[in-house]
Amino acid sequence: MIHDLPALRDEAPVFRDRAEAGAVLAEMLTAYRWTEAIVLAIPSGGVPVGAEIARRLGLALEVAVVSKVLLPWTTEAGFGAVAFDGSVWLDEEAVQGFALSPSDVARAVEEARRKVERRVQVLGGGRPLPPLGGRPSLLVDDGIAAGSTLRTAIAALRAHGASDLVVAVPTGHARALEAIARLADTVYCANLRAGFRFGVAEAYAQWRDISEDEVVALLAPRPLGVRPPGS
Repeated sequence: MIHDLPALRDEAPVFRDRAEAGAVLAEMLTAYRWTEAIVLAIPSGGVPVGAEIARRLGLALEVAVVSKVLLPWTTEAGFGAVAFDGSVWLDEEAVQGFALSPSDVARAVEEARRKVERRVQVLGGGRPLPPLGGRPSLLVDDGIAAGSTLRTAIAALRAHGASDLVVAVPTGHARALEAIARLADTVYCANLRAGFRFGVAEAYAQWRDISEDEVVALLAPRPLGVRPPGS
């Protein structure tokens, strides 16, 4: 099931920045306020979105480290991903379509694996994720283009025990969202877009890379606020 905001369909840009995008998603996710749900943000861009959701809904925030397996000639486009548990997903059609050699694939996977291992230590403190069974897991990124990162994250979180897995993204391509919806239990996407051309950055008026120092600061322990009376 995919939940979106019809007023925002096929619009761009629609968010000032990732924090505003998180605020919009939080309004869509109010059913989870002050519950046992946990926000699992994918670094780096998903962390500002997830931090705003966690702050507004009074939820715990953790990082789910996943990294794209990049094509050799770019720092953006990928043909797979590596997750925090070491699992790998590769788009075999892309491998064939781009005529990538086995050594190309092995090199790219190893680079992604090293990045993930380092980020698990730097951003996650080297500790495992808390148990996920019996509680909603809100998996957050700043958008879905092809979906390889989220596909890999979902598989890893399922293996870690996530049974109620909710994907929440500010923007996403309709085709990729349909594929992700078959893997997750529920999908929330404020700005659903279709068409041949799609870029996550187009949904944001202000778009920039998020540094690891910024991610560390956003993940720092902080009080969840005061529960409203009677909650």
